[in-house]
Amino acid sequence: MLPLDPFLDRIRPLLATHGRPVYLVGGVVRDALLGRDNHDIDLIVAAGAIDLTFDLARRLGLPAYRLDEERDVGRILVPDSDTTLDIARFRGDTLADDLRARDFTINALALPVAARTAGEVIDNHGGLADLAAGRIGIIHANSIADDPVRALRAARFATQLDFTLTDETITAVRAAGPLLTSRTSPERVRDELNRLLLTEKPYDIIGRLHELDLLGHVLPEIAALSGVAQSPPHHEDVQRHTFSVLAWLVLVERIAGGQPVAAAWAEEVAAILSPHRAALAVHLAALLDGGFSGRLLLRWGALLHDIGKPATQTIDETGRIRFLGHDETGAGLARARLNRLKFSGEAVRRVHDTVAGHMRPLYLAKDGRPPSRRTVYRYYRALHAAGLDVALLSLADHLATYDGLGPSDSWAALLGVVGALLDTYFNGYQETVAPTRLLNGLEVMELLGIEPGRELGRLLAELEEAQAAGEVTTREAAVAFLRRTTEGLAAN
Repeated sequence: MLPLDPFLDRIRPLLATHGRPVYLVGGVVRDALLGRDNHDIDLIVAAGAIDLTFDLARRLGLPAYRLDEERDVGRILVPDSDTTLDIARFRGDTLADDLRARDFTINALALPVAARTAGEVIDNHGGLADLAAGRIGIIHANSIADDPVRALRAARFATQLDFTLTDETITAVRAAGPLLTSRTSPERVRDELNRLLLTEKPYDIIGRLHELDLLGHVLPEIAALSGVAQSPPHHEDVQRHTFSVLAWLVLVERIAGGQPVAAAWAEEVAAILSPHRAALAVHLAALLDGGFSGRLLLRWGALLHDIGKPATQTIDETGRIRFLGHDETGAGLARARLNRLKFSGEAVRRVHDTVAGHMRPLYLAKDGRPPSRRTVYRYYRALHAAGLDVALLSLADHLATYDGLGPSDSWAALLGVVGALLDTYFNGYQETVAPTRLLNGLEVMELLGIEPGRELGRLLAELEEAQAAGEVTTREAAVAFLRRTTEGLAAN
């Protein structure tokens, strides 16, 4: 018996009344044969897929919508479950046409929806043999050229399944690189990059894209990092360091989620993250405009955090390599790249702020003391919610730089800074991060006899900062603060 999603047991009796053959196809069949969980169920029928979707959803009492009107694809969502059911019309006139139009042999496998055993799998292209051999092969010479995004998918499957690419697949993948910009919409490239970034090993997949000559076409800023040298304590060039940061970030995320990580440093990280586990989970799961999750945008920030280094690299007379201003330069490049990939404005701002601010906790840690309330206020005033991403990223950046803890005093100082930033955001938001002003603009204008304008804005900002720092706590103190401020300016 194949280990298939239990949801299929609910729908098989309903589909039996459909009157036409219905097939499971693609990844759900592949993963069942490999013994892997897969709750993304794809069904195909000869015609009427959207009609079947809504009829099935009505009988199940579940929500459904039209995923692709032109291609006749519908989707049923199963609330409180990881399961998603897509129903599509054949890609062609027959089941054989549909299977031939798919990307790789291991995905060109079908199973009648009522079937339950491997012996009933329909395999027209040697997919079962490729599964057994652990290889990813194309179905025909144009399998990838027909849809160049499949080149990116090949790298993802190879890493996720720990499979090898056949020589023919590698040739086709490399040839598809230019087609990813000339014949593929940026939205489809973006969506595939998003999928690979949310895997367990995004760093390995992106490295594979570089090996397959694809990275320069979809993320030229990351390709350009190869061979860019760095001075100690860095032990890798900028590109390898970037991949390492992603690898360490995955571990930091696991700790934030309460998952065990077998490393001595993990206990220290857990000590500062665990008190905020629920709040961090909400932050990482929250969807920004366009449906992009906080976790996805954190990983984009990690991937792009050092892309400003090639343009800012300098080498002094002692041979020391520096990258002054690489954070701001990189933030501009990140904004431009994500705009090209058609991310929403809100998502672009989040990643831009992460890249622009990624050095801040590291700078604060050099002071050797927890940051003051004023410092934390200024940090979040500049970065907003991206300040949480920067805090997590800074841990991964430090660990990647030293390939571990590095100097104990530097590590302890960074933990102190990150702990203070998180504690203040989640426990002192109203007091320090975004205090409610004790006086509003109208009251300040009446008190000081000034008109709306830049001066009013400056005074309100200074009052807010004084409140955040704990220096002003009452309306009376706010009035006195503003009078002192304006008198001081007049005296100067």
